[in-house]
Amino acid sequence: MSKASEEAQKQLDRIVALGYPDVADMSAAAFRALARPLIRALEDSDLGTQILLVPTRELVSPESLIARTSINRMAGFTTMPPRDIASFLPQDGFEPPEGPFYLVIEPHTGTCYINREPDVARKLIDSDERLPLTLEEGLAIATQHPEWLLEENGFNLLGSRSADGRVPSIWMSQNAPRLGAVWPNSRHTWLGNAFCVSRRGVSLFH
Repeated sequence: MSKASEEAQKQLDRIVALGYPDVADMSAAAFRALARPLIRALEDSDLGTQILLVPTRELVSPESLIARTSINRMAGFTTMPPRDIASFLPQDGFEPPEGPFYLVIEPHTGTCYINREPDVARKLIDSDERLPLTLEEGLAIATQHPEWLLEENGFNLLGSRSADGRVPSIWMSQNAPRLGAVWPNSRHTWLGNAFCVSRRGVSLFH
């Protein structure tokens, strides 16, 4: 196995242990089988370990996922109702690749864009030829790398937006990961604007 396939397998093991197959309403074996083609495609890849395995919302709806994150045994939480969370949809150009799983390459919490209004940060990310992360991708960071919220910063997820213009955000609150939202013209000293270099589905490895 390559470093990338080993990392993807480790991340798959983690979300299976956290009960993602239950959210998807299927067995753990069936859930794992859906990720197998992507992990197998990584065996000849030189991507390394700076990847993030992301299940699409068609497989795992995002509403309950923050509660499956934790830091120091403090479970993640939100005060938003499920329908509010579901309303944060990927913006044009930031839709996920096809497939039940895909990869985010070189995810970052966006420390270099900290304390920037989302609309301003979006322009900066575009000019730097980077891609803003979506709600699903931010939840994947909080699930796989919750320590980033402590060691780096919370972050806005500019790749998703609700109909009223808000963008989702994840940060530390009450010693736990919290999912919330901010307005596009607001700035917060504790929030970066998360980004990645690219997204890749299984079809892009052939």
